[in-house]
Amino acid sequence: MKAVIQAGGKGTRLRPYTLVLPKPLVPVGGYPVIEILLKWLRRNGVAESCITLGYLGSLIRAVCGDGEKFGMPIRYVQEEEPLNTVGALHLLGKSVLDATFLSLNGDVITDLNLREMLRFHKNHGGLLTVATATKPVSLDLGVLELDENNIATGFREKPKLTYAVSMGIYCMEPEILDLIPEKVAFGFDDLMYTMLDKGLPVHAYRHQGMWMDIGRPEDYVKAQEVFEKNQASILGV
Repeated sequence: MKAVIQAGGKGTRLRPYTLVLPKPLVPVGGYPVIEILLKWLRRNGVAESCITLGYLGSLIRAVCGDGEKFGMPIRYVQEEEPLNTVGALHLLGKSVLDATFLSLNGDVITDLNLREMLRFHKNHGGLLTVATATKPVSLDLGVLELDENNIATGFREKPKLTYAVSMGIYCMEPEILDLIPEKVAFGFDDLMYTMLDKGLPVHAYRHQGMWMDIGRPEDYVKAQEVFEKNQASILGV
């Protein structure tokens, strides 16, 4: 199986760290995030990785090389202009993405079992499976439940809500490219809206384990703490 790692973004939310490094090279526990990601992919049976490059892409290429040290070949494609998280798939096309493949963000750290996710994806037979995690969100306000006449039917003081959120890891079929326009920025949100509009099913694979997204400074700080406690399971050593 092939994996496409989206590494072309500028990581503006993670500044000032990303002023000198692209987000996939920001260190967690002394390792660049993309190194942790590539080792996790290889342990989970991925045979080849493709990395989409943009902002400071030459640094990513220099660190990852041809993939020999990760036990799998790595190919690179360069975005001439930002194509967002899904639009860059057309740089590879169906000639490369000719079978079920993974697409994932370059700032994710997780212990997700990709073999089980792939089995789930194959069993339902759809074009897209989204890995999801449960995210609790605490509100510091009182929440009113209203009917159609704006009359309160319920009230909750500072509730904690839970949502199924995308982990930035997707299992896709080559036919998904037919839904993505070429040479324009097209994000995962655009793909979701397109599939929902067309009545195409989007399946969710629920992950109950560890997942970190280092997209914001507060997430990056937390990732350092989690990595220190779970280094053995994350690195597979």
